[in-house]
Amino acid sequence: MNKEYEKILGIRIRELREKSGLTQEQLSAKLQVNGCDITRSALAKIEAGQRHLYPDEIKLLKEILSVSFDDIFM
Repeated sequence: MNKEYEKILGIRIRELREKSGLTQEQLSAKLQVNGCDITRSALAKIEAGQRHLYPDEIKLLKEILSVSFDDIFM
């Protein structure tokens, strides 16, 4: 995946998380409860564009943050 796009996607995830009023810790806990084994540290790396997202993570983020795929991939 393109590093620049990963950085933009990470920023977008952070914006959506903050708009939902969640901390990284809270969002990672919600992901874990729903079967996605992701730590706060891994989420921080995603938001910084240092780790890519897997399809199952994207799907869960969409559901937990109550957004559309278009909102995520703007």
